[in-house]
Amino acid sequence: MCQAEEGGRLALLGPWEAVRRIYSGSRPCEALVAMRTKQRRQVCVLLPNKQHLDCAVTVKARGREVLNSVLKHLGVSDLQVFGLAVMKDNDYLFLDLDQKLSKYFGKRWNKGYVMVPFILFLRVQYYVESGLLILSTTVQQLYYTELRQKVLRSQSHHQEALFFQLAASALQADVGDLQEKKHRCYFLPEDYFPSWLIKRRGREYILQHSPVLHGELRGVSRRQAILHFIKEANELQDGPVTFYRMREEDKQPRSLILLGVTVKGVHICQEVEGKQSLLYDFSWTGIDRFTFQGNRFEITAVGSLCLPKLVYYTKSAFHSKHILRHLRDSHQLHMNIRDAVISIQQLENMGTKEAYICDTACLRKSLQCSNLTSSMSDCSDALETATAWFKEEKEEDGGSTTESELWLDESEELFVDDPAEVSWLAELLRGVSVDAPLMLPSFCWAAVTMEMKQ
Repeated sequence: MCQAEEGGRLALLGPWEAVRRIYSGSRPCEALVAMRTKQRRQVCVLLPNKQHLDCAVTVKARGREVLNSVLKHLGVSDLQVFGLAVMKDNDYLFLDLDQKLSKYFGKRWNKGYVMVPFILFLRVQYYVESGLLILSTTVQQLYYTELRQKVLRSQSHHQEALFFQLAASALQADVGDLQEKKHRCYFLPEDYFPSWLIKRRGREYILQHSPVLHGELRGVSRRQAILHFIKEANELQDGPVTFYRMREEDKQPRSLILLGVTVKGVHICQEVEGKQSLLYDFSWTGIDRFTFQGNRFEITAVGSLCLPKLVYYTKSAFHSKHILRHLRDSHQLHMNIRDAVISIQQLENMGTKEAYICDTACLRKSLQCSNLTSSMSDCSDALETATAWFKEEKEEDGGSTTESELWLDESEELFVDDPAEVSWLAELLRGVSVDAPLMLPSFCWAAVTMEMKQ
């Protein structure tokens, strides 16, 4: 057969012959699999409990596709306070789930390193004041696990007593009631205390005194112990906080500034030789606005005549944009759930002797605006824990990529519930008494809301 006839035959065979010429010796189906493999990427998601989830996505996949795989793996409908993060220059940056993954992995993603997985982290994006705001028991457990790791890495040397309280709650959650005949070495100090504290006090001191505090929690269920731990961890200065590394001057890498996003606002710390010192502690109401242009990041406080505008420098405009987005979303969440937090705090302080009738549908609907929804089954479990916990406590007592600005003016926020409608959580958790309804009147909520606005 002449060369022209052979070329004509190849043309008639279509694209399969071209594929076979590239993948010599491969059958058509194998070549097709190879082509499809080039269009897929392996993503590995590291979970707080040291497990990992492997998933395959397309080249054009977005963050939400990976999140859906995580939801399916965990068996929940909403991760509530968690987000997917990528490590960039020693900072965890939370993904915009509507953006393509190629935006975060760059050239490596487009070149298609099939055998090397791309790493994402499931991390707490929004810390909360009470574990009762986390409706899913699965998500609550992950939240507790990550807080445990934060406690072990804490450098709050001036809060030594708090670490022993946290260790007691964690031991009750992990081990249960302390058995009188149990040997005192039933736990490893390294699993419950920071290394600096073990070095300061010694293992013998910890093994001798920790069981005493653990024994005081006899009868507390695992779920209640976890709630106690979450509540106590909020008192830790560097516990429930997400830090971002910045510099005081654009070309001074040694002056390390840490901007921390906390439950109630922002911490500004300085790190010298591995030791952190708190420079500023801003509540959300004490901040006027955040502004960035490129890697220049500015913080303006309310009534800034006494405090100059704080100017720091991030690693890049990409970092600045994601930090500002995290600050904006955290402030919005704080505004949305503050009335729910007040209700829970009142119930924790007051307790009740009445029976409870919990409407899980009401809770799910009311928390949708705050992205704190969950599956109905998990919601039911959490509410049973909430009511049991309150009851037992009472009985025992007998922008753009280059420039953007965020203003924090609470008087103009659109996320706050109507004062006449925020009594839903009090009605939900208190329930209905057999004698009379237990709920706070709407004028009380109006007064609270007005006071917070002032």
